[in-house]
Amino acid sequence: MQQLFSADALISLVTLTFLEIVLGIDNIIFISIAANKLAIKDQPKARNIGLLLAMIFRVVLLFGLSFIISLQEPFTHVDLGWFKAGISGQSLILFVGGLFLLYKATSEIHHKLEGNTEEDHVDKPKKGSASDKLTAVVLQIALINIVFSIDSILTAIGLTHNLPVMILAVILSIIIMMGFSGPVGKFVNDHPSVQMLGLAFLIMIGFMLVAEAAHDAEVSFLGSNVGSVPKGYLYFSIAFSLLVEFLNMKVKKNSKPEPVQLHDYKKQAKDEGLLDEN
Repeated sequence: MQQLFSADALISLVTLTFLEIVLGIDNIIFISIAANKLAIKDQPKARNIGLLLAMIFRVVLLFGLSFIISLQEPFTHVDLGWFKAGISGQSLILFVGGLFLLYKATSEIHHKLEGNTEEDHVDKPKKGSASDKLTAVVLQIALINIVFSIDSILTAIGLTHNLPVMILAVILSIIIMMGFSGPVGKFVNDHPSVQMLGLAFLIMIGFMLVAEAAHDAEVSFLGSNVGSVPKGYLYFSIAFSLLVEFLNMKVKKNSKPEPVQLHDYKKQAKDEGLLDEN
């Protein structure tokens, strides 16, 4: 307990809590977009369950630090001459999670633009379908939480080795994110442009996870190694895009569009001499 309230521990706690919140932004975006398919009354439940699952996953993983560290060690090597890789558990999880995000974000964009998926042609939902949808959304959230949790825990390990501090930082960050998930989800649902922007962010994050998986596996393709994608560039691009979108929304709100006037074709024809005024 004395280690928890020392000056170094408090600084680490504040810093790690902030980093956990920053790293959890992509998780909140995914949870908000996934929960958007549910009825309005079920959306808060899905968001809270998703964030609680994230907290449980991360706390459990913190107690299994040796297991997390072992995931970084390659369990098999591939050498085809033109393609080399040392596949580890961590790289495999990041790769599958990245592909899932790419698939999910792309299919959501297609659905929102085309609107002609199978879901639009099925019969009216039967009794119990709401709970089935909630279960499906929670399973999707749980799957992607595994990926985000590993990334979060690796960040925590790199910052401090004080287990109580890491656990408290995770719990505090999740509580704060649960408080903001409702307004964020409502804002995303009320603004389709922000929703599309969030899906674009998920594509970027999915690509980053695939690239990071290849980097962790030390993939070499035709003699060229795959480099890592600095996360600072990713979060800067997300923040910059959101800033531009907020400014655009502000401009639209302040501008006063001219009222739409319907054409009076009879009056126009008379003015042009095509109809007799009598």
